[in-house]
Amino acid sequence: MTARDAQSEAAEAAAASISDTTLDQLRDDVATLALAYSATAPFDVFKRARELREGAEAARGRTQVPAQAQDLLIVAGQACALLATAAFDLGSLDGAKRLCRSAALYGETARFDPLRAFAGGTLAYLAYFSSQPAEAARLARQAQTFTGLGDVARRRLAAIEARAFGYLGDPIAAQRALHGSQADGQDVTDELHDGIGGEFGFTAERLAMSNASTCLLLGDGDQAAAAAARALELADQRPEAVRSARVVGGAAADLAAARLLRGDLDGAADALEIVWTVPRDQRATGLLTRTARVRRALTVERFRGAALAGELGEQIEDFTRMSAQHQLGTGGGPVAALEG
Repeated sequence: MTARDAQSEAAEAAAASISDTTLDQLRDDVATLALAYSATAPFDVFKRARELREGAEAARGRTQVPAQAQDLLIVAGQACALLATAAFDLGSLDGAKRLCRSAALYGETARFDPLRAFAGGTLAYLAYFSSQPAEAARLARQAQTFTGLGDVARRRLAAIEARAFGYLGDPIAAQRALHGSQADGQDVTDELHDGIGGEFGFTAERLAMSNASTCLLLGDGDQAAAAAARALELADQRPEAVRSARVVGGAAADLAAARLLRGDLDGAADALEIVWTVPRDQRATGLLTRTARVRRALTVERFRGAALAGELGEQIEDFTRMSAQHQLGTGGGPVAALEG
């Protein structure tokens, strides 16, 4: 009887778990999606990430093994974080916030601080785009208090904090955060920002692009132009298959804005030639906000009456109108506040 009982109980225990192969596949699928994000349309990312989150939740409902349950919470949280990023890129800020808070909750439940920090940084970014720069700075600083973060995670959070302070018009705090984002690290890594990377990472060109935007907010055209040019240079060094069109387009738009700040209309037109090459389905919120800034800069008094300024303005309007998020009806809203 003891042998039969043991066999029966072992079978029940086995039935209350999932195959390690299933768990490994879910992990791999989320990592693959994160790595492919830069070359994938946000709408396609959203659909796939939703499937992965649902798959992780279904598997979690079939296991009573604590270690598996924790791993599945992390996978579901990572999928939710990608859902939030895709929602933001499609122009749905409210949806992105809800999804990002869910990702943070997954990270908290699983006791996985890198996910909590990533979600916190994204929430800060969303606050920035919702015209809440003080809240953005607070969230970015709060996310930096989590333990177990690598150098990449800390650079990302510092860059987001710098953008928030730039929006607030606080050059001292912004420059301090800018320096922090570019400081040498301690050769520390974590399982999310480095172990998976991709959309969870923060490449050197993405950092340079972000810092260019901060410098524009501070009115420093020279520093902004240098950072944007550096971003384009770094992006050009990557194989085309993994080069982010959104980063290239965003850096080029910031370079155009920096040149306009210095009165160089022809130089801005040259930079915008790069922007026009971004495919419609890759024209995400961050890029559209940057081109909106350029559109506004073209209307200042020094460019009024210039035929080229009028032509570029019309091209930007067409570029925005043909973007995926405007075709889907999700564009517009709070991001307009950043045009100035």
